[in-house]
Amino acid sequence: MIYLLGGSGYVGQAYQALLLRKNIPFRNLRRAELDYTNPAILAAALKADKPAFLINAAGYTGKPNVDACELHKTECLFGNAVLPGLIAQACTAAGVPWGHVSSGCIYTGSRPDGTGFTETDTPNFSFRTNNCSFYSGTKALGEEILADKPNVYIWRLRIPFDHVDSPRNYLTKLMRYAKLLEAENSISQLHEFVAATFACWENRVPFGTYNVTNPGHVTTREVVSLIEKSGVHPKKYEFFASEAEFMKLAAKTPRSNCVMTSAKLASVGIQMTPVRDSIEQALRAWQKA
Repeated sequence: MIYLLGGSGYVGQAYQALLLRKNIPFRNLRRAELDYTNPAILAAALKADKPAFLINAAGYTGKPNVDACELHKTECLFGNAVLPGLIAQACTAAGVPWGHVSSGCIYTGSRPDGTGFTETDTPNFSFRTNNCSFYSGTKALGEEILADKPNVYIWRLRIPFDHVDSPRNYLTKLMRYAKLLEAENSISQLHEFVAATFACWENRVPFGTYNVTNPGHVTTREVVSLIEKSGVHPKKYEFFASEAEFMKLAAKTPRSNCVMTSAKLASVGIQMTPVRDSIEQALRAWQKA
């Protein structure tokens, strides 16, 4: 059996769908039935049920975007930085291996040589380095807290998208925002992400941190061009003249835009679809809300 925390969220629901498809028994643990933020309570449940593995998809992202985290800092700090440490305590006490959904938003830009950030690069969009968003700062702290913990995977998700129209879907956001910021990013197809992360456990690859992004990277304009080509959402797509204009007119906090490499994931035999191919596949199968 698998324990799943945060199963009602955008990523958590994708994990539920994966486990159901694989016919793997799991328990979608809700705080209303068991307070998994209390390490003693969670450890007791783990010892009683003896799950083979735990997936933590719980966290605080803010709705409709990370600007909301600037208004709810207590919840954001707890969900992204404190909670992973509490789960680690419980899993260690019960001897249960686990995986934690982190974020690539702890980086901005690319490496000095222009290549994507690797798992060993120190976050450069965090409380310790520069003027980051509060969300990114808390996600970086969460990784720091888990840095020396045993038997845990840290899976970095980056701007999730899939083929289903949803407010959390990156493609939907581009279709619905009145004006867009031109940026270059690595991104993650949601269902490929959950399949790749669970494969880490199924294949018993070494514990540690993994960038789980589709190989390659894209600019906002490139994604918009694919949307226009697909005919899924015809409209006139407009862009801010600069990031400064975006910050002045549309945002409360700086955004992480970064390039990452998932070469480490590929090196352990877990392949994801190249990013442009994955976007095109999502648009061909597009399901409107």
